[in-house]
Amino acid sequence: MPGMTARSRAERHRASTPLELFFDLCFVVAVAQAGGRLLHAVAEGHTVTGIVSYAAVFFAIWWAWVNFTWFASAYDTDDTLYRVVTFVQITGVLIFAAGVPRAFDAGDWTVGVVGYVVMRLALTSQWLRAAYCTRGAERRVALRYAVGISVVQLGWIGMLLTDDTGAARAAVFVVLVLAEMSVPAIAERDRPTSWHPHHIGERYGLFTIIVLGETIAAATVAVQEALDEHQAFGELLPIAAGGLLIVFSAWWIYFAVPIHDYLRGSREAFVWGYGHYLIFGSAAAIGSGLEVAVEEAVGKAHVSDTVAAAAVTVPSALFLLTVWALHTRHFKRDLAEQLSLPVAALAILACTFAGEWAVLAAGLVAAATVTVGVTLSRRPTVTG
Repeated sequence: MPGMTARSRAERHRASTPLELFFDLCFVVAVAQAGGRLLHAVAEGHTVTGIVSYAAVFFAIWWAWVNFTWFASAYDTDDTLYRVVTFVQITGVLIFAAGVPRAFDAGDWTVGVVGYVVMRLALTSQWLRAAYCTRGAERRVALRYAVGISVVQLGWIGMLLTDDTGAARAAVFVVLVLAEMSVPAIAERDRPTSWHPHHIGERYGLFTIIVLGETIAAATVAVQEALDEHQAFGELLPIAAGGLLIVFSAWWIYFAVPIHDYLRGSREAFVWGYGHYLIFGSAAAIGSGLEVAVEEAVGKAHVSDTVAAAAVTVPSALFLLTVWALHTRHFKRDLAEQLSLPVAALAILACTFAGEWAVLAAGLVAAATVTVGVTLSRRPTVTG
């Protein structure tokens, strides 16, 4: 068996590989499925159940992507065996994506769990390979990962045997989520893996770009279909303009700082990496929200204009707050810079009550936030 040993954290010019980019693009299929089902749930007036189902589905997508990304940062050999196992993980992604509609509409997680287990067991084989090729503490970490992931997968399979309509399944789901998220902390309790800060920062940034791109694509299709069916240009223009401003601003704000300078140790990395569940999830939800706003504008959605506006403003505000908490606050110089994103998030939430102009108003607030941020960052540093 070809060797698989840890890569150096000091490796220069570490960048994402074509295989990693292909992996991300395949994950977008699952993201699109989750976003599409969230759109239908909210548009039909099932907002709460739609959000809960979206949160559950998106966890599986996010967690499988996160685990692959951090493993690859430490052990990517890009040899034949590594590529084949990664293709198996991608196959699991596509199986999971095929099961998203059933999970949303009927609470049937069978196909989704099968796809998820395929992804996770493929990663387990990578950890076993790493354990086979290493010694000492590094081998113990790899074995802990392999055992931990395998045990939790048995739990997911067992979840299918619980009551699929009662609180039992929800309770089991929460326990399994906590178990999944505890595996890295347990496995790396006495020795961290050799993930690469610049590589990790780039990988998360690229996936953010892909999710924002999916948001624009989904909103564009919604606007196109509405124009073709209803010719409602006047009603759709403010939504389209506001949506673009929100997405452009989200990109600008996320990439305003070089986050790899902050990712120095595992403690910062765990919080930062786990927190991206909210960043990725809210970014994808913005696209669904824009689709809801479009459908409400042409009379297809069974919700009020306030609910349709909230479908855009709430995930937009959550995105800004989470990016501030994880990213930008570590690089702010004074109170004015620190308050810009939290205040903007509150202002965007207030736009919810602006009626048919809510999305445009939120977009203008987001654009103004970028302008303020750029202006404040260009002030000379005062030294005393």
